[in-house]
Amino acid sequence: MPTETFEFQVEARQLLQLMIHSVYSNKDVFLRELVSNASDALDKLRLEALRDDTLDADVSDLHIEIETDGDARTLTVRDNGIGMSYDEVGQLIGTIANSGTARFLKELKETKDAAGDAEGLIGQFGVGFYSAFMVADEVTLLTRRAGEKQGTRWSSRGEGTYTLQTVDDAPQGTSVTLHLKPADPENQLHDYTSEWTVRDIVKRYSDFITWPIRYVRKAADGDDTPEPETLNSMKALWARPRDEVSDDEYHELYKHISHDWRDPLETIRLQAEGTFEYQALLFLPSHAPHDLFTQGYKRGVQLYVKRVFIMDDCEELLPPYLRFVKGVVDAADLSLNVSREILQQDRHIRMIQRRLTKKVLSTVKDLMNKDTERYAGFWREFGAVLKEGLVTDADNRDAILAVSSFASTHSAEEPTTLKAYVERMKDGQEDIYYLTGESRQAIENSPHMEAFRAKGIEVLLLTDPVDEVWVDAVGSYEGKKLRSVAKGEIDLDGKDEEAAETGRSEEYAGLLDWMKERLAEDIKEVRLSNRLTVSPACLVSDAHDLTPALENMYRAMGQEVPRTKRILELNADHPLVKGLNQAWRDDKDREALAETAELLHALAVLAEGGQPKEPARFVKLVADRLERTL
Repeated sequence: MPTETFEFQVEARQLLQLMIHSVYSNKDVFLRELVSNASDALDKLRLEALRDDTLDADVSDLHIEIETDGDARTLTVRDNGIGMSYDEVGQLIGTIANSGTARFLKELKETKDAAGDAEGLIGQFGVGFYSAFMVADEVTLLTRRAGEKQGTRWSSRGEGTYTLQTVDDAPQGTSVTLHLKPADPENQLHDYTSEWTVRDIVKRYSDFITWPIRYVRKAADGDDTPEPETLNSMKALWARPRDEVSDDEYHELYKHISHDWRDPLETIRLQAEGTFEYQALLFLPSHAPHDLFTQGYKRGVQLYVKRVFIMDDCEELLPPYLRFVKGVVDAADLSLNVSREILQQDRHIRMIQRRLTKKVLSTVKDLMNKDTERYAGFWREFGAVLKEGLVTDADNRDAILAVSSFASTHSAEEPTTLKAYVERMKDGQEDIYYLTGESRQAIENSPHMEAFRAKGIEVLLLTDPVDEVWVDAVGSYEGKKLRSVAKGEIDLDGKDEEAAETGRSEEYAGLLDWMKERLAEDIKEVRLSNRLTVSPACLVSDAHDLTPALENMYRAMGQEVPRTKRILELNADHPLVKGLNQAWRDDKDREALAETAELLHALAVLAEGGQPKEPARFVKLVADRLERTL
């Protein structure tokens, strides 16, 4: 058959060069990646054979084989799994169809001198096949898709091109042959034709894989071919007693299924017996993946039925707000040909989800109570995701609140729980106060905080986008209403001040009515404020109105919401407001006063991080006023 030569996609070519020339502290990961790819191919064939009775494929002895040849300096990783067609080889290996590729290249460049982390990037972005070029001068792949008659040979030296050829005698599955570079111990390039090197890598990385990994050393001329020897235990870690499994083994399983190069934060085991049996092994990651909040993020855990792999990323086993959890669930009583549609209707799956959710939340609570440092790391990475459950999961809302913590004015460093906040509440305080914003600094500098700061009343400082939503969904905690300091009327002075406030309102009544009329396009009310001590004015929302941030959030999601007019509050003790009121009472130039009122409103918008409706006009008004002072 004719051989065709193709050029790699630009990104693939860049990646190959970085793979070949970058310095890694541990080049052994190439074998881990090739074995994992082979394991995935076997899983896919087993599943395909269960779903399609007509598939012409041999599934009697599914296995992975590693063969070394010291004389030829080759290492071959072979499987009899699903294989690839001619077109699939070109698509999967000639290009990198991965939205994270650009980020991978950037991080690889940044970390190529950081020996401790660089090798983990390979698995993180699903480009494990290319890692072979770290240790090989040339890579040859021979594959035939199960059910097809012809196979495909792919070959490349990693220099920008690859060849493809159709072959007639390819066995089912895929074999990857590496023509190895010379061993170079100084650069951590080991002799990968050594039996003990291969044994060590397989034991370290792939002992948990459920398919047999057989080692074959190619016999010298005239010698009998040695019997293949199985290198891995093939024992599913989730089915083995806890005292028989080391933390390192759990960590390697996590890395295999999550493509994370770091150890997990916590391992969670769960076993249910009785009318419906299942086993689960879950992991809390130590760091959030870069695409956790993107639309295409793959969430869910692996689903097995009686040790048979069914699907990756089974979303039905955990709610979306626990999408960062990785792991395996092995059920005993589900059908092997279960589909996603069936899973959505299956009461057993719903029962598993409820149990797993409660177990994850109780594990986080244990972290909070017993290991505050690790809990703090978890909350820093995943708190914003977990709080989504306060909106979507009413059944577990109390459990989520119990493991949630928030920044507050009580401490610049340590977050607080709602329980601790309630215990510190001042005598007579009836509400839990909070303020949302883009950052702690922006919130602390907000004029809405002035009276609370002056009176020493604690305020929760909420900076995650989801905070705009969950506070309304939750509403209260232990009978204490959650109340925004930027919404509704705030009365921190008590009844003793009512008479004085009534007299002041009468004094400013004319100015307030006039400003409301002049600013009617932008505001629905002007009133005196009980929350300002330093600033002249601020904008607040009515108790049941959407905040500007929430309006923007809905619009970003494509939902049209009507523009909500705000309330302008004035600080009657501020010289600017006093002067404006006196000028209005003296019936001075109303047009000039109107400009002052407009500027006062714009200053309130700026103070909360917004932008004046007409920035150019605002700049002109300020410039004119400054000119008059010279």
